[in-house]
Amino acid sequence: MLKFDVVVIGAGGAGMMCAIHAGRRGRKVALVDHATVIGRKILISGGGRCNFTNLFAGPDNYVSKNPHFAKSALSRYTPGDFIELIEEHKIAYHEKKLGQLFCDGSAQQVVDLLVSESERAGATFFKGRVIKLVERDDGFLVHTNSETFSCQSLVVATGGLSIPQIGATGFGYNIARQFDINVVETAPALDGFNFGSADLSKFKELTGVSVDSIVSVNQAAFRENILFTHTGLSGPASLQASLYWKKGDSITINIAPEVDPVAYFNERFADGSNKEVKNILAEIIPRRLAEIICKMENIKGNISELSEAKMRNLTAKLEAWQITPQGTVGYRKAEVTRGGVDTGALSSTTMEVKKVPGLYFIGEVVDVTGQLGGYNFQWAWASGHAAGIAV
Repeated sequence: MLKFDVVVIGAGGAGMMCAIHAGRRGRKVALVDHATVIGRKILISGGGRCNFTNLFAGPDNYVSKNPHFAKSALSRYTPGDFIELIEEHKIAYHEKKLGQLFCDGSAQQVVDLLVSESERAGATFFKGRVIKLVERDDGFLVHTNSETFSCQSLVVATGGLSIPQIGATGFGYNIARQFDINVVETAPALDGFNFGSADLSKFKELTGVSVDSIVSVNQAAFRENILFTHTGLSGPASLQASLYWKKGDSITINIAPEVDPVAYFNERFADGSNKEVKNILAEIIPRRLAEIICKMENIKGNISELSEAKMRNLTAKLEAWQITPQGTVGYRKAEVTRGGVDTGALSSTTMEVKKVPGLYFIGEVVDVTGQLGGYNFQWAWASGHAAGIAV
């Protein structure tokens, strides 16, 4: 049996951050992971360049049953703290847009940083699949397929269900249930939308069309591009909206956010334009989209022939086009998992389970899910740090 002060299950971003800070305090730490490659999710993030944080990360960028839970951890480990670590390791980076920070080089640099800092703090990595956990008076026994560990503190950093092809499982939720901890219903998030068959047939010609839009759902709104795919909608604005979407909800899309459609068409009337409506529409949105919208609204001919009723319908479509997705693409493509271990069971300061001393949950396995753009990594760093200075 191997004896440690702390065993961290999951050697991803949150797990390694916890190990770093626990090790720096003199705690003997084991990092146990079933994956053959450490930090796989980090490696594929940001197109391989890792969007490692966001300059504007704050509680309002996260979805949780308890929207206040993340405040403590996020305030005590900020984007600036992780940037300082990045700069210490001389990793070049840049802001792409909207506060999103990426490595100039490879995401491997972030993994290497975390591994080297973990090892410098004295943490030891073990490859193994956990098969049994036992609570004891003095801590826990962790049985893997190759070793048995004893520890005073057990940290669960196993991630969520998203991207199972790189090893994601629901194991962390199973651990929570073993200890009678509630798990908030999970769903794929930061994910594309799938259309129903009727919408697919209408929009099949739009595959590959991208348009600057505002996508709104359940009082959340995002201004970025949407992208029509062969199955539905993708693009940053769609992915952001998926975090707030639930089955059966409609999404509302403004596909001409730079234009006041009523004023735009009135100007065309006033200047005596005799262009076809679809051509005038193509001046402000992609041509293929203009043609499809005219077809949907049964609009043909020149603007001079456009009735007031049809103009109202057309401008409404531009400002508030409503679509009800059939669903999202699913965990296979989703960047994160919404829901997870109920924050009501945890201390917001330490991430420790209130009724099970010594047991902690951090990172994506917890019911705290960030928007697209580096926010989920910042939650990994912040929650890992909160547990690491407490275990």
